[in-house]
Amino acid sequence: MKIIRTFAILAIALVGLSSCGEYSAIQKTTDVDQKYEAAKQYYAEGYYNRAAYLLEDLVTRLKGSERGEESLFMLGMSSYYSKNYSAAASYFKKYYQTYLKGIYTEDARYYAAKALQRSTPEPRLDQTATYEAVTEYSNFLDAFPNSRYREDAQYNIFVLQDKLVEKEYLAAKLYYDLGTYFGNCTNGGSNYQACIITAENAIKDFPYSDRREELSFLILRAKFDLAAQSVEERKIERYNAAIDEYYGFVSEYPESQHLAKAKELYEKAAKITGVKQDNE
Repeated sequence: MKIIRTFAILAIALVGLSSCGEYSAIQKTTDVDQKYEAAKQYYAEGYYNRAAYLLEDLVTRLKGSERGEESLFMLGMSSYYSKNYSAAASYFKKYYQTYLKGIYTEDARYYAAKALQRSTPEPRLDQTATYEAVTEYSNFLDAFPNSRYREDAQYNIFVLQDKLVEKEYLAAKLYYDLGTYFGNCTNGGSNYQACIITAENAIKDFPYSDRREELSFLILRAKFDLAAQSVEERKIERYNAAIDEYYGFVSEYPESQHLAKAKELYEKAAKITGVKQDNE
């Protein structure tokens, strides 16, 4: 058994060496047909890095031909499957911009968006790529409204929007957590005001987000805390604005887990402003 196993290992090693030698020879060849067929074979067998390397040379040499069109699309797919998403998005865009009515235009537009989505960072980081992916999906749906990818594209737009909302929520929460710290405030502004503006804009831009309640509660808390830190001549005005926010919050979220805290803030403000409380 040990001898058989040894021969099996040697056989696999020899096949690997043969394959590497064959690939090295194809890399060096000037025969376009041979390189093209090899790239297709590597792609079909799942050797996407090898296929991509060969196709990078071929797309320029085959440009304008039927094989050039296929080579560019395969290069995009090879890069995508190799998880080189930025390169993949670039190749797919180049494809559909070059071949407006090409065989693979629908797929290229869809995978351009998909590749951009794969390259998006976590919500705390810059979301430029996320906005680009949303735009790419939207443009895809405009161009191919009846595409077989339509439902997936629509779903992915919602997924990406959730990431954008999360980014805004984290920013608003950070402003709130900074509270009375004035080190980053300019022109008399405050972190609570920044929290309110950021959260309100997020609700306006993404009205159906799952984060809507949390954003609304952040606004509510920030308005009460802003009132508390205000100068005397503005305190009553801002407490009244916070009380109005409270009524809007409990009306929209009558079963919110934050109702107790919201009621506590309201009662403190009502005593300061002299507003008649609900239970009086």
